[in-house]
Amino acid sequence: MNKLDSKIIRPTLLLDKQKCMTNIEAMIARAQKANARLRPHFKTHQSSEVGNWFKEKGIENIAVSSIEMAAYFADYGWKDITVAIPVNVREIDLINDLASKIQLNLVVESRESILFLESELKHSVGIFIKVDTGYHRCGLPSEAIGSFRILIDLMKETEKLNCKGFLAHSGHNYNAKDQNDIHKNHSKTLLDLNELKDVFRKEIPNIEVSLGDTPACSISEEFYGIDELRPGNFVFYDIMQYILGSCDENQIAVAMACPVIARNIDRNELVIHGGGVHFSKEFIEADDEGTKLFGSLVRITEDGWSEILGGGFLASISQEHGIIRCSDDLFDQFTIGDLIGILPVHSCMTVNLMKDFLTTEGKWIKTMNSIQ
Repeated sequence: MNKLDSKIIRPTLLLDKQKCMTNIEAMIARAQKANARLRPHFKTHQSSEVGNWFKEKGIENIAVSSIEMAAYFADYGWKDITVAIPVNVREIDLINDLASKIQLNLVVESRESILFLESELKHSVGIFIKVDTGYHRCGLPSEAIGSFRILIDLMKETEKLNCKGFLAHSGHNYNAKDQNDIHKNHSKTLLDLNELKDVFRKEIPNIEVSLGDTPACSISEEFYGIDELRPGNFVFYDIMQYILGSCDENQIAVAMACPVIARNIDRNELVIHGGGVHFSKEFIEADDEGTKLFGSLVRITEDGWSEILGGGFLASISQEHGIIRCSDDLFDQFTIGDLIGILPVHSCMTVNLMKDFLTTEGKWIKTMNSIQ
């Protein structure tokens, strides 16, 4: 039994710190090359300790996905935080408390939110207007110049809302077929955001454009007019990013270690303790027939995990169970009680569910959701 085996009795999320640090350094270098500020999105790791690895490399500004997450990282010394989701006005008391301590930046897309904030805020905040560049989740279409002007003019009349510029997330890149699709999406996004920036350059002092998605930030060489890069998933990457071409297999910095709890000889299936409550139920369609891939298989080693194993994949999950379909050869390599590693489809969701990490060096790292 190796040093990792001895610490694992149930589904456990392993973290390779060296791969993680290499990913951080690579994205810092990409941002520097693009003459853009890197504001990493911390929703992926949700950990003060992993956050410190960024701080050690000179990062001072971060993005998060909730006011609660912003408060967590503020408690660990982060002073400039963007909550990169349209503001939830029901959290105004928490917003006011946080805005009294740090430079807090919020995101809006409506007149209603602006009027509410101006009425209820006790401290000044930065404001980004959300732009929809093709994902169609939220934000104003980039061509809706009149709607942007209404919001910008409204903020000119406020005392506590400092309009900083525009914020976008090209989430549709996660639905891309390949790198060419990502490049096409990204080129259109750059064009749309630069046109928007040019229209309002004179009206918004020191206007900024913040753009964040790991696929484009990982593979594109062109970020003209973008002042801030805001990727998050790159810190760990995952199978989805690997299939998109955003990363190489050896850049994936997390793997789930799951115990084998049953073997079905008739179907060549291994059953693991590891299901939807550990991975989430996200999957990738692995072929034209719609085969679902919930994760790729690796072997747990003395100091981490192996390359992806051929001959099997995580084919289905329920709440606590996972079913691995295997070739004859792979099936025969595992018995009940063994550990098998799974590279997750979406590391952000897996981290949120698992709540803490075991590093390949044998150290436990907590997240903001860790059970105390």
